[in-house]
Amino acid sequence: MSIDLGLLGAHLREHEVDPEAAAEVERAGYGTLWLDASPPADLALAEQLLDATTRLTAGTSVVNVWTADAQTVAASYHRIEDKHPGRFLLGVGIGHREVHTDYASPYHTLVSYLDQLARADVPADRTVVAALGPKMLRLAGDRTAGAIPCMVPPEHTRRARSILGAGKLLLPGHYALVEPDTGRARVVARSAPPGTALNVTNYANNLRRLGFTEDDLSHAGSDRLIDGLVAYGAPATVATRLLAHRDAGADHVGVYPLGDDPIATLRTVAEAVHAVKAG
Repeated sequence: MSIDLGLLGAHLREHEVDPEAAAEVERAGYGTLWLDASPPADLALAEQLLDATTRLTAGTSVVNVWTADAQTVAASYHRIEDKHPGRFLLGVGIGHREVHTDYASPYHTLVSYLDQLARADVPADRTVVAALGPKMLRLAGDRTAGAIPCMVPPEHTRRARSILGAGKLLLPGHYALVEPDTGRARVVARSAPPGTALNVTNYANNLRRLGFTEDDLSHAGSDRLIDGLVAYGAPATVATRLLAHRDAGADHVGVYPLGDDPIATLRTVAEAVHAVKAG
């Protein structure tokens, strides 16, 4: 089964999105709206967003295996697929040891979760994994449609593509901020993810694999690290930096908007991306 994700995806948390905002994201030209931060297993909000739009795909980025029962998630998937065929992609992830007290055996726990989804007839080609490291990326390629990594620079996308190979979805997410002033942009970035997430083991280990040092990871991120994880500047500059993921092998680029008005940021970024591609 094929699914149309479009060139760009909009990553939003539950408090940032409602049906009206979803319709605006669709009008701005996004192909997919990703629900971030462990949406509940009933996936009710995803269904509401699809109800309010006509062509937008909805996805989860990601359902957390520690908090979302697999059988409930599977039932929710089938309910949404029956109502909106071909417009929903299930992203699943293992979460973080800093959050879940029962966090253990992440690889085997995720394998077991994927097994449960498969037994409940959730198609592998409608599932992606929040994979960062090589082992999880290989699992994503072997068992699902591909990977949806976040907090990664284009170099990770290049490496991930070499692991996944051709024919698998690679859907990286990148932070975006329309702010031409470098100093102000870095302050905003450090006060929100990615700056506040550098103490999360999974993210930190991945960044170390990419060559970032302990100095880069300290004090909410070095300039080099922040500049690698956040596309900031004038709109055309932001667009060009986001499209670097496509050049590195991504099928689709997810945009994590930073700033006071995430929907306005998404709108401006989409306009700039399409202008850069047209030019």
